Amino acid sequence: MEAHRAQWKTQWGFLLAAIGSAIGLGSIWRFAYVCYENGGGAYLIPYFVALVTAGIPLMILEYGIGHQMRGSAPMSFAKIRPHWEWLGWWMVIFVMFGIAMYYAVIISWCACYLGFSFNLAWGADPNSFFFKQFLGVTTSPLEMGDVRSPILLGLLIVWLVNWVIVFFGVEHGIERANKIFMPLLFVLILVLVGWVWFLPGAKEGIIRYLKPDFSRLAGAKVWIDAYSQIFFTLSLGFGIMVTYASYLPRKADINFNASMACLVDTVISLIAGLAVFGTLGYMAAQTNKPFEQVVQHGIGLAFVAYPQAISLLPGFPRLFGVLFFLTLMIAGIASSISILEAFSASVIDKFHYPRKVVVTVLSILGFLGGIVFATGGGFAWLDIVDHFLSNYGLFASCILQCILVGWIYGANRLREHVNSISFFRVGRLFNFSIRYLVPGVLFFLLISLLIQDIRKPYGPEGGYSWIAIILIGRDWLVLTLIAALMVAMRPWRNPSKLDISQPV
Repeated sequence: MEAHRAQWKTQWGFLLAAIGSAIGLGSIWRFAYVCYENGGGAYLIPYFVALVTAGIPLMILEYGIGHQMRGSAPMSFAKIRPHWEWLGWWMVIFVMFGIAMYYAVIISWCACYLGFSFNLAWGADPNSFFFKQFLGVTTSPLEMGDVRSPILLGLLIVWLVNWVIVFFGVEHGIERANKIFMPLLFVLILVLVGWVWFLPGAKEGIIRYLKPDFSRLAGAKVWIDAYSQIFFTLSLGFGIMVTYASYLPRKADINFNASMACLVDTVISLIAGLAVFGTLGYMAAQTNKPFEQVVQHGIGLAFVAYPQAISLLPGFPRLFGVLFFLTLMIAGIASSISILEAFSASVIDKFHYPRKVVVTVLSILGFLGGIVFATGGGFAWLDIVDHFLSNYGLFASCILQCILVGWIYGANRLREHVNSISFFRVGRLFNFSIRYLVPGVLFFLLISLLIQDIRKPYGPEGGYSWIAIILIGRDWLVLTLIAALMVAMRPWRNPSKLDISQPV
């Protein structure tokens, strides 16, 4: 009996938490756009191929390692090979002190826009309102500008919510919160889809979203984008799923849970796309603009195009705005609490500090670190850090994770473990995916991205300056790697926990 490690009360509690981590803001706005851009319904073919050959195997890998090793990412990797502990620390450090800090700021934007929805404060020009009045964007990331008070207040609220939930642990905090958040999120998405469905022009937008263009399947881009989206959307390489799976009981259906988390994330992303593109179809009809002109990607879609569409709604636009930005907030917070938990668990595993102290200190540091992204130059900082951490960082960590588990620990050894406790068994395709396919695809994406960035500096309209990119993006990765190596060299307070035969 594992008396010293928390456990999920129910399998569904774990599954909802895992789904909550995977369904972030990008699942709502990125999936729909990538699907539309790559042949609509035809894109689902390479997407499901990528899901089966890469997404689910990598999810099974992270669930299986966390479950078998009974620890956070640093502990689990240290149990495989002590000299690989640094990889687990690098994952949770650059995610906590990079992705989590700017991600909380984007959730803060959603909180602010939820408030703006009550009086449609963005007015007739949502683009100018967002970039100039709200963000106060400066001309260069090296020009910080002032701290934006509404964003700072929203950031404080976001970290307070994160702190309250993770403070009370797995059973009474994270599991309980996700049992509320996930059903509410799904209901809100269905309400938005139902509302949008009857708007003039909405069905045309949905048709444009899903209309299959099978000729796209012959090109390489659609397949690259499908695999890239899989790695982006499932919270893989964050150390989160390893940690969450370590709280499962000894007899847990790993293969089922991993497959269900991946499939539910896909279904919710697909349904959310109906609401997004239905609204854009209505907007195109009302403004008499070609559909292609109203479609925007990412942040522009959520905070520029969508507010404009909300203002055009014939009835209850304020309520629709509240529901939409509340949906984004819930999706964002469900992801951010998982990041905080992954790092907290790592520190608690190694140093045995009290959970309440660890979570409190990390929440304060997360809030203080996020202030840089709440300034006038923060938007450019956010853009650069996201590009480097969400691409180079996560791709590299997943490749290294596949090498560690697939080649050093042994993919077949892990497959035997997950099959021994699962209803359906995974075959040798799992071994091939972990050892060859997943790292091969990720390495190809990494090299392609590097070539692209060398040819043209990353950023809008010709790119940011190389000075800004090096100071902000590259150095952030390097500093987090140095921090990971330093923490990994510190002794474990209880070295016996690294003995895989001993209960944790």
